[in-house]
Amino acid sequence: MTTEDCDYDYDYESLGGNSTTTQNAIAGALAGIGEHCLMYPIDSIKTRVQVGQTWKDALVTSSSLKHWLHSNRQLWKGVYSVVMGAGPAHALHFTTYEVCKLRFYRLLQQGSWVRDQNLQLLLATSSAGVCATLSHDFMMTPFDVVKQRMQLKDSVYRSVRECARKVYAKEGIMAFYISLPTTLSMSIPFQTIQFTTYERCLYLLNANSQYDPQSHVVAGAVAGIMASSVTTPLDVVKTLLQTRGSSTDARIRNCSGFSEAFKIIYSQYGYQGFFRGFKPRILTHMPATAISWSVYEYFKWFLSRNN
Repeated sequence: MTTEDCDYDYDYESLGGNSTTTQNAIAGALAGIGEHCLMYPIDSIKTRVQVGQTWKDALVTSSSLKHWLHSNRQLWKGVYSVVMGAGPAHALHFTTYEVCKLRFYRLLQQGSWVRDQNLQLLLATSSAGVCATLSHDFMMTPFDVVKQRMQLKDSVYRSVRECARKVYAKEGIMAFYISLPTTLSMSIPFQTIQFTTYERCLYLLNANSQYDPQSHVVAGAVAGIMASSVTTPLDVVKTLLQTRGSSTDARIRNCSGFSEAFKIIYSQYGYQGFFRGFKPRILTHMPATAISWSVYEYFKWFLSRNN
């Protein structure tokens, strides 16, 4: 494959060469808000299943339509935390990804140790994904903690502000970051798999590098399935750490980190415990990733076209 054969890398989406940093940030913010808000009820079910509830308990059923609507409206509790956090976090996430991807790719092209251009693009996207994840998770983790506390079925918090204030008063600032190492250990492989899978699928589906919503949806869905399947066990550990303060189990409430959380899950549920919430997680991330990439690519195209 010659350099001319890979000119598409610079033309449109492979390296994001025709959109500015501001445009990437705006597109990323809209993509993050859209992704999380649309899939929020399923994400709430996933959180409840991961902390030990059954599907039936997580999703209220009732013969009364009024009671059913009122009960399942609780699945939206905490969504404002996502709106406040996902916008700036995803703006930073996608901006970091685009900038790092382009720079890493150019460095690899200038070097002599990697000749294959497909491998260059793979290394550039995966490395950029790591950088994007570090920036995103540091900003988003406190909002995620509040979100998951409010997603619990027995949550007593009435607002995002009240939840954040009470968690801080009771557990201190570390409550918002105790899950950060676990979050990063999950998010780095998740985002690396997601970005590389997305870019590869997109190349196979859209070799001409034209704006094509269908290819973005399909590539995003495949990337979401692959990434969420591999990282589910780490997500279960993360959920336990982020919701520990709301647990009635003293061992969980006093859990100090990843290794202890791992032991608790294994002692209570065995290896199957690490796949609690697997189905709702897939059902969340498959459409969510498709939505995120579709919205992001659309606004990136729209904003750059109407410069």
